[in-house]
Amino acid sequence: MNTLTQPSLRRLHQFDVRPRRDLGQNFLVDSNILGVIARAGELARDDVVLEIGGGLGVLSEYLAARVGHVHVVEIDRRLEPALRDALDRFTNATLYLEDAMALDPGALAPPPNKLIANLPYGIAASAILRSVEELPTLTHWVAMVQKDVGERLAAAPGSRTYGVPSVLCQLACEVRVLRSISRSVFFPVPNVDSVLIGMRRVAAAPPPELRRFVQGAFAHRRKAMARSLMLSTGADRERVRAALVAIGRPPDERAERLAPAQLAALWESLR
Repeated sequence: MNTLTQPSLRRLHQFDVRPRRDLGQNFLVDSNILGVIARAGELARDDVVLEIGGGLGVLSEYLAARVGHVHVVEIDRRLEPALRDALDRFTNATLYLEDAMALDPGALAPPPNKLIANLPYGIAASAILRSVEELPTLTHWVAMVQKDVGERLAAAPGSRTYGVPSVLCQLACEVRVLRSISRSVFFPVPNVDSVLIGMRRVAAAPPPELRRFVQGAFAHRRKAMARSLMLSTGADRERVRAALVAIGRPPDERAERLAPAQLAALWESLR
């Protein structure tokens, strides 16, 4: 690959960037994947996009040239020169040099309607869940994440990877694993597989009380849900068992056997 024409590789050398393992930095260095991301994101001129983990700016500048506004968040201040190199020619891009997990959603003006990102490995699941909960204006997500994170968010009831993140995400969104991503599109090459996930909002984020109920239901995965809720939240075990029977489930059902909508219905009946 020609380092003179590939923006990420050029910036790696020009600004003497050394990826930080502690920040989960695996920079996107193959521009061919950008078209795949754009098609999945159904980019439009009036879109306002949030990108978490700007890195070397290859996705940032691609987005800025195609949407109404792009908010780029990057925690590593060493990358500011590379990101300025990518973004300074655009008037519709805002750079935030701070922790995305501490960023005030109200600071994003105009408010974003899409999240499109190569998410840092360490925060991928947390960043997606936080964005679902705290950015109600978001309607679509397209993100590169570790394979196990993508499969967990899209997991079906009864599967090994189905759990709290699956439920909380799927209560608000349709979630799909769109495709596998070759390790060769990143530098350094990661030692885990990645996937591209797509999400579309179908409902408001679950309220805090429902989130706590779901967390309690899965707190003791090897126990029946009624007992898990009793141990984790102090719920009346027999009342939970009766509520399960009322929705057509066995009284000793485990949380991982219930679909997100069934868990929400059960919570509603126990309020």
